[in-house]
Parts: sequence; C-alpha cells; structure tokens
Amino acid sequence: MVRLVCLLIGYIFGCFQTSYIYGKLHGIDIRQYGSGNAGTTNSLRVLGKKAGAIVLVCDILKTGLAMTMVRLLFREHYGDILYLLAIYAAAGAILGHNFPFYLGFKGGKGIACTAGLVIFFHPYMILPQVITFFGIFFATHYVSLGSLVVEIVLIAEMVIFGQMGLWGMDQAALNELYLVTTLLALLAFWGHRANIKRLIHKEERKTYLNKKQDERK
Repeated sequence: MVRLVCLLIGYIFGCFQTSYIYGKLHGIDIRQYGSGNAGTTNSLRVLGKKAGAIVLVCDILKTGLAMTMVRLLFREHYGDILYLLAIYAAAGAILGHNFPFYLGFKGGKGIACTAGLVIFFHPYMILPQVITFFGIFFATHYVSLGSLVVEIVLIAEMVIFGQMGLWGMDQAALNELYLVTTLLALLAFWGHRANIKRLIHKEERKTYLNKKQDERK
C-alpha cells in the first residue's frame, strides 16, 4: 500500500506539465509544434534557451520534491526501504509527466524527470550521468541517444551501488529497486521508439545549443 501512495504522490507532482504550461503562457500548445513532445528538448527548439532551461529545472525539481516528500513522510516507519520508496515516487512523477490525465495522457518522455531522480537519489550517481550524457551529446548532438544511454547507466549504477551496500537494504528490496529502475528504462526506450528508428536510419535531428546553427541543420 505504501508503494502505491508513493506512486500517487509522484504522479500528482509529475502532472505539473511545465512545458505545456510555459507554452500556454506564450500562446501556444507546445505539443502542436516541433516534435509534438511536451518536454525540455522540444521547448528548447520551439521556444528557445530560456524556455528549455526553465522546463528542465522545473521537471527536475518536481521529481525531487516528490522524492523529498516521500522521504519526510515515511522515514520514521520505513527507514529501511526509504531508497525504494523514493524511486516509487520518482516513477510516479515520470508517469505523471509522460501521461498527465488532464492532457489526454499525452505529455513528455520523462528524461528531465529521470535527471531529477538521479540528482535527488544520491550524490554519487550524478557525475557518471553528467559525463555520459554530455559526452554523447557534444560528440553527436543527439539528445535522444544521450538520454537512452543514461538510462542504461542508471540501471548499472543502481545495481553496482546497491550490491556495494550503499542503499542499506536487504536483497529482496534491492531486487525490487532494480526492477523498478529497469521498467523506467524500458518506458524511456518505448517513448523514444521513433527516435531509435531515426537513429538507425541516420535521420534523427541533431540539437545545437546555438539556435541559429540548429535551424541550419
């Protein structure tokens, strides 16, 4: 039951659809422009750097706030599985972001929310993710490729640090943690299935931080 509560808390936070709200404040439905995705990358391309930065930060924070609330609510009685409950909250936030009920369940792909998961889960997880994503992005300019690889790295981090004892949970709870992480990665791959097809056929659009350069490509 407590896991469902954590999922629900996360979902409520995740339903704060930053890119959609930001777009509406500027007179557009972001889902009708660019890639049609209500996320950071499309906000960057359609509305510019400021919009991309605001959407990224807000999507990271909404996941982090959900995780923080769960930790505060349940640390006294569920301290032994607090990391597990935190990832359920993060999973709920990603589901709320991807499938907001008031937008016909059409939202984003959950990558910025996953960044929030990483940042608020444990400090040890941040640097490998940053190196992975930006290394791939600056080498290829494919946001989608970097996003997918960090999902794989996330699973590896969870397992490695978990087996090292960093999460302080028994093996059953660890296995559950690994399962939830893997399901989130599979959800991200499913959300990027069109991107994967374009990557295979070398048709994926590249993203540049310089908007004029991005428009020329």
